[in-house]
Amino acid sequence: MNDEKAAATAVLTAYQDALNESSTEAVMKLYAPDGVLMPQHFPSSIGTDAVRQAYVGIFEAITLNVKFSIEEVTVVAPEWAFARTSSAGTTKIHATGGGGPEANQELFVLKKVDGVWKIARYCFATTLPPK
Repeated sequence: MNDEKAAATAVLTAYQDALNESSTEAVMKLYAPDGVLMPQHFPSSIGTDAVRQAYVGIFEAITLNVKFSIEEVTVVAPEWAFARTSSAGTTKIHATGGGGPEANQELFVLKKVDGVWKIARYCFATTLPPK
């Protein structure tokens, strides 16, 4: 694995860890200032303030315990890369104390900001069948 691909991959691992820590601050360090979060069943959150607000809401509602499988990371230009991942684990719902399995497929678009890979766009969709 070349250095650029390894650096981009490290962002994905750090993102997984930030999710599992329910750390909005750790997540935000990984996003580009103009980053976009595109969650399933919700409108896109565009820019730092909206992305931060979305993660605050997510972490207030649930606790994740997930493991990412990095399916591919492709550097397509000196400052752009994309990554395809899948994740599996569990979700705990704070309002009810319940929870259950969690599984998604994800697409990340990464861009370099001041020489560091950041999440520019992130979208995910569940791979679990509807209940």
